Formats: sequence, structure tokens, C-alpha cells
Amino acid sequence: MEKNVIACELHDYVEVACMYNYQLKLILKDGQVMEGKAVDIVQSDDHRELLIIDNGAQEQVDLMTLSKMQVLTPNANFKEVIF
Repeated sequence: MEKNVIACELHDYVEVACMYNYQLKLILKDGQVMEGKAVDIVQSDDHRELLIIDNGAQEQVDLMTLSKMQVLTPNANFKEVIF
């Protein structure tokens, strides 16, 4: 069984965003836009990796659906990642 995972380098950016609780703007492959504070990365029962963001409620975003991650937090270590 082959797992669908993002490249390790890209995963590192998501981990840093969670570590510093960066405020993010996420653009998904289907064009949907989401904003929220990066909280954690979890694995679902079916082995998908999910980014937890807090935008008043905690939402789960499948890392495989990400197209772009923009960091809105001032003075962050990076500003944008293209997936």
C-alpha cells in the first residue's frame, strides 16, 4: 500500500508553522481559501496527515490538498510555500 505524503522539505515548513503557531492563509488545490492559526499535525485513522488550524473552531486540512501556504504572522521565518 502506497502512502500519499508530501515531500519532507514541505512537511518541515508545516511543522515550523505549528511550532510557532503562525497565522496562515491556506489555498487548497480546489481553490478553497482558509485562514487560521497552525496548531498541530495529526494522522487520521486512514493514515492521512492533517494540519489542525484554529479559526475560532479547530479545522482539519489534509496536507495533500494544499496548493499554497502563506504566513500572515509578521517577522516569520518564511512567508510562502508552494506545494
